[in-house]
Amino acid sequence: MILWHNPRCSKSREALKLLEAQGVRPEIRKYLEDAPTYEELKAARTALNLPAIEMMRSKEPAFRELGLSKDADDDTLLRAMAAEPRLIERPLAIEGPRAILGRPPEKVLDLL
Repeated sequence: MILWHNPRCSKSREALKLLEAQGVRPEIRKYLEDAPTYEELKAARTALNLPAIEMMRSKEPAFRELGLSKDADDDTLLRAMAAEPRLIERPLAIEGPRAILGRPPEKVLDLL
C-alpha cells in the first residue's frame, strides 16, 4: 500500500496510525516533496473512481489563485494538481488497482 501523506496534516497522521494499528506499514509518499505526475494523478483518479474535483482541496488558496473552478474539466484539474500538489486532498491510500481518500481517516481501512 502507498499512502500519499502530509505529516503536518492531522487527518493524514491519523490515517497512518490506523493502518499501522492493523499491522500495515504503507510506503509513505510525501507528495508535497515528491509531487505526483499528471499520469500518476490520472491513474489515482481512475482507481478512486471519482471526478478529479473530488481529489482536490478546493478551499486551498492556490485553487483560486490558479483560476480554477469546480466546473473545470478533469484534465485541467489533474494538471493543476501536478503543478501544485498542495491542491491534492489527503491522505490518499493506493493498493494495487484500488485507491481511497482518507476523509474521514477511517476510510483507508476499507482497502484492507
